[in-house]
Formats: sequence, structure tokens, C-alpha cells
Amino acid sequence: MDKDHALEEMMGKLGDFGRYQGFQFFLHILAAMTAGMHMLSLVTVAAVPEHRCALNGIDTSNITEPWNSSLVSKYIPLNEHGKLDSCMVYGKNNTTEYCASWVYDTQYFTSSRGIEWDFVCDRRWMGATAQTAYMFGVVVGSMLLGRLCDKFGRKTVFVWAGLLQLLFGVAVAFTTSYYMFVAVRFLYGIFGSGSYIAGFVLTMELVGPSRRTICGVTFQIMFAVGIMLLAAWGYLIDNRFYLQIVYAMHAIVLLPQWFMMDESPRWLWSQGRARESVAIIEKALKMNRSNENVDAPLLVSHCKATCAKYTDEHSAGTTDLFKTPNMLKKTLIICGCWFANSVVYYGLSLNTGKLNGNPYFIMFLMGVVELPSYVIIMYYLDRVGHRALISAMMLLGGISCLVVVALPHGSTSATGVVMVGKLFISGSYSIIYKYSAELFPTVVRSSGVGLGSMCASVSGALTPLISLLDTLNPKIPTIIFGFLALLSGFSTFLLPETIGRNLPQSIEDGERFGVGDTCFTNCSGRRMSTDTIDLPETMVPLDLTEKKG
Repeated sequence: MDKDHALEEMMGKLGDFGRYQGFQFFLHILAAMTAGMHMLSLVTVAAVPEHRCALNGIDTSNITEPWNSSLVSKYIPLNEHGKLDSCMVYGKNNTTEYCASWVYDTQYFTSSRGIEWDFVCDRRWMGATAQTAYMFGVVVGSMLLGRLCDKFGRKTVFVWAGLLQLLFGVAVAFTTSYYMFVAVRFLYGIFGSGSYIAGFVLTMELVGPSRRTICGVTFQIMFAVGIMLLAAWGYLIDNRFYLQIVYAMHAIVLLPQWFMMDESPRWLWSQGRARESVAIIEKALKMNRSNENVDAPLLVSHCKATCAKYTDEHSAGTTDLFKTPNMLKKTLIICGCWFANSVVYYGLSLNTGKLNGNPYFIMFLMGVVELPSYVIIMYYLDRVGHRALISAMMLLGGISCLVVVALPHGSTSATGVVMVGKLFISGSYSIIYKYSAELFPTVVRSSGVGLGSMCASVSGALTPLISLLDTLNPKIPTIIFGFLALLSGFSTFLLPETIGRNLPQSIEDGERFGVGDTCFTNCSGRRMSTDTIDLPETMVPLDLTEKKG
């Protein structure tokens, strides 16, 4: 018995999902709720409501002339949509010129960073940069904290990231200058999703194969719940300072995990800390009221034994994903899927303020519409197949974006189609985590998923900048989102189906895996041949640490 076989035998005694896993899973998914709230907090905290130029001698600090006033229409031109222009005012000789100050429609927002620092017109880049800074923080966090998870443990990173997102979240509210605001938001971003990363890995390493899909999707559901809470608090608290404080304080729910949550038995095992790993399993068996027993001394001796056959495999890294033709093709396509899913998801989420209607209600709906897609995923994923479902949802999401372009700007129908697009793109986004992990061989699985996640974070950082292109034409960002989703959806046809297949282990397995299996040769989720036998999926401990010289 090698040490990994001993580990799987020990973990198998727990069952796929018992009382213990359920309790630990509840502690893990709280991080998804806070991540969703932190990620999109700028939508309310730095909201930019409808605005127009301030008119000297007409608008004062205390009194604003009604927008439908004849005086206002006399001095401010109309834009191409028949509404008051937000940046121009009539000057001498009836010529138009840019204004230097603005007044805001206070129907929904009376306090925000966007109002305070005027994130409008030629200063719109300031709001986009603030969100981009957060997303680049997420990029750094996904690389840094992923490594720290493997070095210091999932639980340690989970709790410390929760504490730091609390501290930096509060610090954001107290910043007094724009550039300090951007810098603190960058740090906020590093840790804002840190607990999510650690919690997701903890769950995947604790629950059995039959429950990993539903648990992974539940993480996405809790992320959507975070978005709904974001909208609810924004509606109740009309003060950007206290609102940011409330968002940050949600991280408090992650801190008691230091006392209630256990470290991953798989990680402890991979670190040679077999005694601690076995102790957690014994505790879990008691909580699950299982009659199974573990032979602790025997397991500890197995773990301490070294297996030479793993030495070379542990040296494999990200560069191995690009060295062979089939692996290169799969890596590029799956990274493109991560990129497209992220840019469309955050593009639709961050632009809710441009849709017609109550922005809080629209933001709440943006979270609600994700829920049906997750129900669809949980029901059809193992029936239809990963490739067919992810490609169909990306294509439908892309088509929805292009349909919006053809509809009247700001119309109710456009808002409805955007919601449909968000439903589909949320579904494909939730599949890609598991699909990526199944495509990459065991020895580079963590590296492959980490690379895809980094691509998603980079595209999320670029999304606010892409949205600025609406200055040239309001339809340009949506067209870009649509074509990226369509391109990525079609490229997924070239990937192999993973459902029902034995997962690749070595680099050589990864190169052979799925050769000749495309949507053009086998579009269903059925196996192309009956040569292989279904085996229970095993979860190898995620370990990115390099071999010591």
C-alpha cells in the first residue's frame, strides 16, 4: 500500500457527505458570500447616478433646478437618446462646451464616492481604475494566497485572509484621497477573495466525488447571495461611509472558523503530518456516527514512508501545460473560456447602473437570476456532459449580449435580455472550475486551474476599462462581451468530454487524453469507446510546493 492509496482508503471511510462534512462545508461557504459582496461593492459605494452640468446662477449648493425645467433645457443640449447631455452645456454664441461641475439625481443615491469625487465625463476613468485596482489585487491574491495555502495550510490562509479583508474593507471607508483609495482597494482585493480560494479547496478535499459538483455549485450560489445582500444593504443605508463599513464587517463571520474549522486532512497528510490528519478523521467518524475505525499507527507509518515514483511528478509545473500540442490546445482554449466568462460576468454585473429602473432592485435581480442557472447545472451536468453544457451556455450568453445591442437603449426589454444573459454566463462560469480540474492531469492540476483563475482575474480587471469604450459608442462594450462569449463557446467544441472518463494522472496521460474527441466527432457526453472502466475519482492533495534541491 503506497501512501496515497492509504490516504484514499482513510478518506473513503468518511463517506461522501456526512454530518461532519456538512458542518465544515457550511463554515467554508460563508467565504463565498463575503467574496461576492466585496467584489462588487463599488457598484453602490462609488455609484454614479444620472447627472448633468451645474448651471451657474441657477443651481446652488442647497437648491437644484428641476431637470425638466425650461431653464435647464435652455442651457443644456440633448444627447442622441433625447435626454439631457451629462457633460456638455451651451456657452457663448450657442456653442457647446464641457462643464466643470455637476449636479446629481438623488432619487436613489445621495452619497457615494462617485458623487464625492465626480467619476463622470472625462473623469470616468477614476471609477474604472478603482475597480480595476481591486481586480488586480484579486490577481495577486490568487497567485500569492494559492501558494500560501499549500505552504502554511488552507485554514491558516482562510482565517488570516478574513481578518485582513475586514481591516482593509474598513480602511477603504476612511480614505480621504483618491489615490489612497485606489491603493487600499488593491490591498482589499488581494484578501477579498482569499478566504474563498482556501474554502473552495478545503471543500473539494473533504467531500466525496459524488458531492463535489453540488458543493462547487453551492459556492457559486453563495456568491450570488453576497450580491443580493450587497443590493439590500445599499437600499437600506444611504451613506457611502457606513455602507462600506457594513460590507467590511461581514468578514467577522469568517474569524470564529479558527476555533471551529479543521485543517484539510489531505493537506496535513501531504505535509507528512499524518498524526494530525488521522486525528481529524477519527473526530469526523464520531461526528458522522460511523462504525468505521482507522488504524492510526499503521496509517502514520505509511505516511512517513517515501514513494520514489512521485519525486519526478512533483517537479511538474505550469510550463508543462504548453510543451506538447494537445496539452497546449486544451490549455489555450480553457484559459480563453476563463477569460471570456469573467469579462462577460463582471461586464454585466458592473453595468447595472446603466440599466433602466431602480439600481438596487436590478442588482438584486442580478443575483437572483443566477440561481435558476445553478439548478439547471446541478440537474443536467452529469447527464448532458460538461462540454455540451458549458458551450451551450456561453453561446446563449453571447447571443443575449448581441440581442441587447439591437434593442432600444435603456429599455425594459434590454434589461430583461441582460438578465437572461447573466443567467447563462453564470451557469457556464460555475462549470468551468470542475471542468478545468478534470481536463488537466493530476501532476499539474493545481497549476492548470490556477492559471485559468488568473486569466479570469486579469479579464475581470480589464472589464471596467472595456466599459469605458461606451464613450465612443454605448454598444461597443456589449458587442465585445457578446463576441468573446461566442468565440469561446465555439472553441469549446474542440475540447474533450470528461464525464465518465478516467482522469489523466501524468503529463503523458494528459497529452493522450481526449485525442480525437471533439463535439464534431462525439457531441454527447457518452464515452467514445468501452475500453475503459469507470473508477471512483480520487482527489490528490493540492500541492504546488516545488521539490527541494
